[in-house]
Amino acid sequence: MPDAPRALMLFAAGLGTRMAPLTRRRPKPLVEVAGKPLIDHALDQAAGLGLAPILANTHYLAPMLEAHLAPRGVITLREAELLDTGGGLKNALPQLPGEAVFTLNTDAVWTGPSPLATLAAHWDSGRMDALLILVPRDRALGHAGAGDFALEGEGRLARGGGFVYGGAQIIARAAVEAVEGRVFSLNRVWDALAAKGRLCGVIHPGGWCDVGRPQSIALAEALLAEGGNG
Repeated sequence: MPDAPRALMLFAAGLGTRMAPLTRRRPKPLVEVAGKPLIDHALDQAAGLGLAPILANTHYLAPMLEAHLAPRGVITLREAELLDTGGGLKNALPQLPGEAVFTLNTDAVWTGPSPLATLAAHWDSGRMDALLILVPRDRALGHAGAGDFALEGEGRLARGGGFVYGGAQIIARAAVEAVEGRVFSLNRVWDALAAKGRLCGVIHPGGWCDVGRPQSIALAEALLAEGGNG
C-alpha cells in the first residue's frame, strides 16, 4: 500500500527470564537459533523492504546488544527502566518518522513470506489504526497459551478466539501517543482500538515459532530446516 510505513522498531529490551539459564550472560535477542542470534532472524524479515530507520530498544545487558547491532546500522535506544511494550514504543516514537510504524518482536522465527511485507500489502490507514500478524493456534509452535484474538468481518479483531499474535504489526503513532503514562502494555492500545473497530489482523501464511523458552529452540530449528531458511 502506498501509505505503508517505512520505520521499524524491534522490541529487544526484556530480561529474558523465561529463557534462563541461557540469558544469564547474554540478552535474549542474542540467543542463537540455527547458528544465528534471534535478533538477526528478525532483521532478516526486513531485508529488501527498504525500511529505515530501524531502531531497537535495549535494557538488559544493553552494551552487548548495542555492539552487535551497531555494524548492522540499527539505532539503539537504551531504557533506564523497562517501559513495557507500549511505553517502549511511545519512548521511541520521536526517532521513528511517519504516521504509522512497523514493530517486530525478537523472540520468534518465521518461514514463508516476510510478515512485514504481508502487513504492508494489507495496511489501510483509512479503516484501521493497527494491523497485527496472526497465527492460527494450531500452527503456533512453542506457544503454550490460548488464542489471543478472534478474526471477524473485514479483518477486524476481538479478544479471544483461535488466533495468536505473531509478533509483527503496523500501528498508528497517534494511537500510542494517546495513552497516558510512561510504562504500559500495547494491550491497552489494542483494546482501545478494538472497541472502536480500528484493530485489524491478517494471517501469516508461513510457519511461526515462539522462541521464548530454551525448549522452543529445537522446535524453531526444525521449522527453519523444513522451510529452507536459516
